[in-house]
Formats: sequence, C-alpha cells, structure tokens
Amino acid sequence: MNDLPMNCSGNMRHLIVEACIARNLLDTSAYLWPGYVNARSNQVPHSVTSQMSCWSSLMKGSPLTPSLINALVATPASSLAEIEKIYEITLNGSDDEKISAATILCGASLVRGWSIQENTLLFVVRLLSPSVPADYPGSESHLIGYAPFLNVLLLGLSSVDCVQILSLHGLVPLLAGALMPICEVFGSSIPNVSWALPTGEKFSCHSVFSNAFTLLLRLWRFDQPPLENATGDVLPVGSQQSPEYLLLVRNCQLASFGKAPKDQMKTKRFSKNLNFSVDPIFMDSFPQLKRWYRQHQECIVSTLCGLVQGTTVHQVVDALLNMMFRKINRSGTPLTPPTSGSTNSSGSGVEDTSIRLKVPAWDILQATPFVLDAALTACAHGKLSPRELATGLKELADFLPASLATIVSYFAAEVTRGIWKVASMNGTDWPSPAANLSAVEQQVKKIIAATGVDVPSLVIGGNSPATLPLPLAALVSLTITYKLDKASERFLTLVGPALSSLATSCPWPCMPITASLWSQKVRRWSDFLVFQSSRTVFHHNSDAVVQLLKSCFTSTLGLSSSNIYSNGGVGALLGHGFGSHFSGGISPVAPGIVYLRVHRSVRDVLFMTEEIVSLLMSSVKDIASSGLSTEKLEKLRKTKYGMRYGQVSLAAAVTRVKVAASLGASLVWISGGLNLVQSLMTETLPSWFISVHGLKQGGESGGMVSMLGGYALAYFAVFCGAFAWGVDTESRASQRRPKVLGAHLEFLASALDGKISLGCDGATWRAYVSGFVSLLVACMPKWIMEIDVDVLKRMCKGLRQWNEEALAIALLGSGGVGTMSAAVELIVETRI
Repeated sequence: MNDLPMNCSGNMRHLIVEACIARNLLDTSAYLWPGYVNARSNQVPHSVTSQMSCWSSLMKGSPLTPSLINALVATPASSLAEIEKIYEITLNGSDDEKISAATILCGASLVRGWSIQENTLLFVVRLLSPSVPADYPGSESHLIGYAPFLNVLLLGLSSVDCVQILSLHGLVPLLAGALMPICEVFGSSIPNVSWALPTGEKFSCHSVFSNAFTLLLRLWRFDQPPLENATGDVLPVGSQQSPEYLLLVRNCQLASFGKAPKDQMKTKRFSKNLNFSVDPIFMDSFPQLKRWYRQHQECIVSTLCGLVQGTTVHQVVDALLNMMFRKINRSGTPLTPPTSGSTNSSGSGVEDTSIRLKVPAWDILQATPFVLDAALTACAHGKLSPRELATGLKELADFLPASLATIVSYFAAEVTRGIWKVASMNGTDWPSPAANLSAVEQQVKKIIAATGVDVPSLVIGGNSPATLPLPLAALVSLTITYKLDKASERFLTLVGPALSSLATSCPWPCMPITASLWSQKVRRWSDFLVFQSSRTVFHHNSDAVVQLLKSCFTSTLGLSSSNIYSNGGVGALLGHGFGSHFSGGISPVAPGIVYLRVHRSVRDVLFMTEEIVSLLMSSVKDIASSGLSTEKLEKLRKTKYGMRYGQVSLAAAVTRVKVAASLGASLVWISGGLNLVQSLMTETLPSWFISVHGLKQGGESGGMVSMLGGYALAYFAVFCGAFAWGVDTESRASQRRPKVLGAHLEFLASALDGKISLGCDGATWRAYVSGFVSLLVACMPKWIMEIDVDVLKRMCKGLRQWNEEALAIALLGSGGVGTMSAAVELIVETRI
C-alpha cells in the first residue's frame, strides 16, 4: 500500500475485474485500463508495474535468483498460470528450487492474492502429501526425504492469517488429512539426523513434527461446527473436537465433491494440475496419534496414574526432569513423581540426558503429563521456586514445542479439578499485575458501559495480593517468558487462546490479572486483552447476559437514551470497532459485538429463548408508545390505514416490529442453532400463549400493543424457522422441518378448536395466527406442503370463524393435491 498514490481506492468493480482475471475471462492488461485504481488518473500504480515485471520475468524463463525470489514472495501472482508455473517447479525442480518455490507459494500469493488464493491453498495442501517415488528403495517412510521441503510449507502455513484463510475456504479438513501422516511419521522418528535450510538454520524430525502437530491442533479450534447440538446446560458436542471428526468431514467432502451442480461449476476454476486422492482416511492408520489422543482425553477426565518404574516412559520422565531442572537436581532433591517409586537420578550428566532423550516425539509427549505433575507438585511443596518452574517449563517447550499442547491441556484440567493451592501474585515469587490492574478495571468499565452492567471491583483489600490457581499461574508465567518474534508466533497462537479461555472460566478476577500481566509485556495487545477481560463479566453473571440482550434491542431500535445508539440500526448494534486508536482512549463496545463474543460461554441456552421473547414483547410496548401520550396513541389507532399522525404511524411501527423480530430470531439462532429453534416452536411459544401476560393495557392503545405483539411473534417465529431450515427442501436441516412445524401448527389448530385454553390477549393470539399463516402462504409455500392435510383443514376452519376466508383458501391452495378438494368446497361455500 505504501507504493500506491494516496488518493487511490478500490470498489466492487475492481473485485469483479480481479475475479474475471483469475478465471481467465480477462488478461492482466485490465490493470492498464484508465481509472482501474483511481478514476481521476490514468497512472498505473508502482506495485502493479513491479508485480507484472517480476512475474512476467518468471514466465519468460528467468532463473530463481535470490532477488527474484524475494520479489515473488512479496508480490501476489496475478493469474493462475503464474501459480501453476511455481507449482511445476516444486514438482520438477532441483531441491533448492523446490524449497524456493514452496516459499513463494506461501508468500503474498497465499495471504494477499485473493483472486488465485483458493488454487494456491490447494497447491500447498497437495504438496504436503508427496507421492511415493516409483523407484523408492527405503524401508522408512518416503516423507523423511522431503523433510526440508515439508518444513518450509508448514512454516508458511503457520501464521495467524493463513489458518484463518484456510478456515474461510473450508479447507481445514483437507489440510488435517495431509498433516496427520506427517505427524505420524516424524513423531515416530529418532532425531539422529538433522537438515539445514538455505538460510543455514538446522532442524531435526522433532522440529518438523512440532510444526505439523501444533498446526493440526490449531485447526481443531478453527473448524468448529455450528451450535446444532447445544441443549439445556450441556456444551455443544462439536466443541469437543477430535481427529476422527476432521477425518470424517474430509472423507465426506472428497466423496461428495463434484456431484452437485455447484461443485461442477467450481471445478472449472481449479487448475488442471491438481489431483487429490479421494480414498478415505481413518484413525486406525495413525496409531501413535490415536494413542496420544486417548491419553489426552484420560488426562482431562482423571488424575494421573500408571507410571511404572523401569519402563521406557519412566526413563523418559527422569531424563526430561534432569534436563529441565539441572541446577536443582545437582542438590540431590528428587523431583520424580512418587508413583514411579524411582530414586534420585541427578548424578547423570548432561551428555547422558541428551543421549536418553534421543527418542521419538510421541514418547516424549506420553511422558510429559507425568513430568508436569512432578514439577507442579514440587512447586506446591516448596521444592521448586516459581521462577525455576517457569524456566523448566520453557526448557521443555523449547526442546519439543509440540509439548505445549500437553502443557496447556494438563494445566487446564488441573485448574478445573481445584485441588491446587492458589499462587500469590506478589511480585516476589510470582509476577505481579499491580502496575496496571486498576487501569484495566477502569478500561473494562468503560468498554461495557453501554450495556448497563456493573463490573466487579478488582481492588484487593488489605495485604491480600491478587491470586491465581497454581496451574494457571504456571501457565501465565511460561507464556510471558516467550520473545515476541516470528519463530514464537506460531506457538503463542496455540497457547494464547487456550490461556484466555482458561482464565475466563476461572473465578473473577483471574482474566483481568492475566490481562494485566500480558499488557505489561506487550503494550500493543492491551486493547485486545482488556476486551477479553470485559467478556468475563458476562461469563459469571446470567443477569448481566440478560442486560446485554436488552441493550441489543434498545440500541438496534433506537430506544436507548444514549446519544451513541439513539439512531438505531445495525450500526448501533454492531458498532464500528473498539480500541484506543479510534477516539484517544478505549470506547464503549457495541452490545452486539460483545454478545457475539460471549454467547458460546452461556451454559443454559434454553433460558435465553424465554428472555429473548420477553425482551421482544417489551420492545413492542416501547415501539407502540414511542414517547407519545395515551391520547395521541388513541388518535393514531383511529387514523385510517395508519396514516402519519404526529411522529408515528402504524406502518412505521410495524416496520420497527419486523426489525425487532429479526433481531430476536438472529439472537436465538446464534445462541443455540437448530435445537433452540425446535425448542422455541414446540415448547417456548406454546407455553407463552398458554400463560397469562401483562401485555394488555386497555383502551385503543392497549389493543394496538396486543396486535403488534402478535405480529412481532409471527415474524419472529418465521424468521427463526427460515434461519434453521431454509425456504426449500435441499438442505439437511430441512428434514427436521415437517415434524417441528407440524407440531406447532397442531398446537395452533387445537387452540382454534377450543381444546386448549389460552392466557394471552385475544388480539395478540389473532394477530399471531393470521400473521404466521400469511407469512407461510406468501413466503414459505413449500413448508405448507409438508403439513398434514387434516391439520390444515382445522386451521382453515378456525380462520373462517374469524371471517378470514381469503386467507383460509390461500392456505389450502398452498397445500398441494391433498387439499384441493377442501379448497374447492370452501370456495363454493364462501363464493369467493
């Protein structure tokens, strides 16, 4: 961007041109069109000129010199042919050329070259699964010979941007299937051989394994299924990711790809050089990964046991402890877990430890939980100082970065068990957050000021310092020992979200303390960390969540007294970001953004639906009044066709009711997905209609409130159904629709028949039924065809009692062949 003229800007036309260039509908001469970048200038930006020069040099056959490589890495490709040229070099070039080409593929073309990004990603994923050479004679896996090449690709994919881009393109399962064989092979290899990159950096099979394994773990977090399995106070099943899940999705994607018309159109955009094996992959092909995952689960659900003296695992545990705490072990203090029954082995020298640790990475991961248990126990009993513990953990993480996964899962499990004493963050034994803890408190208060929620105090009274659970304190102390360089980024991005999630789930104020400690280390992360702390307020207080939901309604509808949200709309709901760079200081965050960040942590999602319905009906009252007096509202009700009177009209009120209903439906959908919508239709709404409510106000204005309330619920229900099931029958989710919608219409029909007594206002009930049926007829005719004919006939009978013959005929007319006779009879009877 520094090369562009200051007044250059892009628009949708530029995106369309880029897409056409990527699909070979236009060539790169489009970059030379007058006004392509700046409508007031025919000047071609310098970056476009350099891009065309370096890539055109490649296409003309220029060798990959260091200067050309650097230019290609920094400049995104402009066409698929250019990326295909690099891909051919990775297949047929020399070893150095292959590594250079892999570096280019993982450069700007992958991160910024969005027009050919999908092909670039597929090329990179394909290269992670090299084919076995026809004349390969070795007994070990052929992947070992590709170690330098694979390591370059893994490092290139490990940035934060790349992982998110992979997720957005839906390629996470495909990449996971390519990473698992790499993890299995390199994790089972003994690090007797090392390789060197052209830069001179040396690495072993442990490095390749760690890069692949940490990337695989990060993919589990980014490839999250929708919250369709959330019921009651149970966390979604999808939140417990597993290797089997990723492989299942991968197998399904490859097995079904190309069969749908949209897939056939999509394949036309892909390079003809791409070929993937469609054979399914199962966990049984990766016994070491499967064993680690089983141990990982066991570590989470129960305390450690089963370390037997003299076994290979016990020997690795001893060697790791000697490596981590050399200085401590020289004093003769044993750190080996008591369950092992071992004696002190501190007499072994450093060389002996190094020799004993030349074992496969999977063996080290198997021993790591016992090492962590011994270290944490020693610290709790005063045999290790907190500083020595943090130093030892850093030694372990530097020796095998993949061990960070076990460190995180073990400490998180131990925090939830609650068996460890708290650590006093006093600045002597453990780092102190006192330097900016009060500042964090003030910023948190300012961030959530718009939600009207009180922030618990962070001030520590008397001589009691801030405290954290011991495992959390150890994890925080480990993370702040890392230098913030590119090499550490890929490991901090694995630990960081887990640390934040763990601190957030701990009692208040663990997250603000953690944020304070990290803010002292990295000032530029302060805004993000403070925002994470502000979310914690809602995690521990259900009343705060209700207040946040209320703020979402008031801000969207413009009912808030705050000047910031007085205009309403999506801008008020979602705001325009947060941070000190916007207004010279951290500003309040829009309630919608806050809710998007906290809703996953709400355990009892069923109560959310009831609260949303209650807030929706309360908003209807505010919309109906809109600050007008009772006299004006009564005159408004008498105005023909809702013509404008004063500041409000009936049409305007209905429009705002639709907005409130769409917001309520959106909140229900993102909070619980399909199951929450099903619960709404079959339980929440029927219960609401049966119960007695205080919506009725009397007089003309009361009738208006009741009527608007019914229409609001009708729009709300239809919007929820549309989000969950769609309007057609193509999606898998639509298979649930006939049963759920049929049960809801059965309730409506039974109430119209007089079999069910209603507690709500009659105007509300009539408005809901007529509005709901009208929306089905006008917008969702395919829904009606799935409903039982007898239920439709009973609905029509009830509508006729309200003199809604036209609506009844329209309902039958949408019911298909089965309702034709009933529709004809009704037409003859009513002569419509």
